[in-house]
Amino acid sequence: MPGEKQAEEAIVESFNESTENEEKEVELEEKGDHSIFSVKSLLWHGGSVYDAWFSCASNQVAQVLLTLPYSFSQMGMLSGIILQIFYGVLGSWTAYLISVLYVEYRSRKEKENVSFKNHVIQWFEVLDGLLGPYWKAIGLAFNCTFLLFGSVIQLIACASNIYYINDKLDKRTWTYIFGACCATTVFIPSFHNYRIWSFLGLAMTTYTAWYLTIASLVHGQAEGVTHQGPTKLVLYFTGATNILYTFGGHAVTVEIMHAMWKPQKFKSIYLLATLYVFTLTIPSATSVYWAFGDQLLDHSNAFSLLPHSAWLDAAVILMLIHQFITFGFACTPLYFVWEKVVGMHDTKSICLRAVCRLPVVIPIWFLAIIFPFFGPINSAVGSLLVSFTVYIIPALAHMFTYKSASARKNAAEKPPFFLPSWTAVYALNTFTVIWVLVIGFGLGGWASMANFIKQVDTFGLFAKCYQCPPSPSSVHH
Repeated sequence: MPGEKQAEEAIVESFNESTENEEKEVELEEKGDHSIFSVKSLLWHGGSVYDAWFSCASNQVAQVLLTLPYSFSQMGMLSGIILQIFYGVLGSWTAYLISVLYVEYRSRKEKENVSFKNHVIQWFEVLDGLLGPYWKAIGLAFNCTFLLFGSVIQLIACASNIYYINDKLDKRTWTYIFGACCATTVFIPSFHNYRIWSFLGLAMTTYTAWYLTIASLVHGQAEGVTHQGPTKLVLYFTGATNILYTFGGHAVTVEIMHAMWKPQKFKSIYLLATLYVFTLTIPSATSVYWAFGDQLLDHSNAFSLLPHSAWLDAAVILMLIHQFITFGFACTPLYFVWEKVVGMHDTKSICLRAVCRLPVVIPIWFLAIIFPFFGPINSAVGSLLVSFTVYIIPALAHMFTYKSASARKNAAEKPPFFLPSWTAVYALNTFTVIWVLVIGFGLGGWASMANFIKQVDTFGLFAKCYQCPPSPSSVHH
């Protein structure tokens, strides 16, 4: 036992020394000019626990805030609130598992004297280092596909939102414009450099959430409002998978951890971020659903039902900026993967890396134009991709990594205080896998794809203006 304890302490010490050395290197690089250092640290170069919290909270809730009332109309208010809390806690657990596996992987590599200077560790590399190439391939496929469609959803949301303050252009044209704007994220090197953006993004989402809440309460219940949900199983599970998608934003957990000076402090950050997100999502979704009820079944964007005002315009503009930030969050890991594929990841030139990254944006742009179904696409991505990427795979990976007695004894991170035994950890992981596989992927996949196909049949691919009100001329005709 003393030998095992000493070995464990040596691993942790090595890991701490490595992260401290990296922090000192950055400090030495930036000490040349104190004033420049101060401004750069304040706005550009983050790596603290607070930066990680802002990144997690900001990334977790963006455009999905506008679709949660739509989900409530599909499944009813009580189910909506309960599932938000349930998936928020479950998502925090799997984010914790990802953080544990990252620390385990990095601890092992530090023992082998592997340096990660100018290299960002990603989830598929963690799976490769701990479990082998097959796990790497699975993790890479699901993670990249999810992040690809996550970026697509942000682009669709931009076009959907701006239309409510300027309908002179159709949503497809707005998608072209915002695709070009979002392409500028290629110039942001890594998650270190999202410090000010994460803070602003969360402030903007907070404003929008409370605008939705207050505006709905001030508006009052619409004339003849009804609250019949849930009426159909297909709608119920479509709404449920959108909520699963809402709290499945930790596909970028490893990259956020790697940007921290002390990644081992990440363990509870995602849960704390989720608790704050609850204060935004639950009041706003319940208020909008209370005010407009079943009208939301045909209005997946909450902005579409609220009366036009300067407050609405401000909320739309702030959400557009936040969606630009969230697009960068989702796309940055894809940029890293592409850089590694073409051998440009170690390049220090920002401009050269930006040019290298541009091809990643093109398929995102194209897919946003093909599938402009704001709302239904969230549920489809949630059931088919989020279910595996951030729930099932992390739980299985954790179980397989520590399946042997020796792996459990030498683990860099022991079971948490609230689940002190490995048996309890395995039981919770097993429950997570079964629940998400059956409810999220199985029933959720069936419901969300049925709804998605219905949107394709109704509006067609490359829809010019999805769910836009008919023009006066077409109504007259």
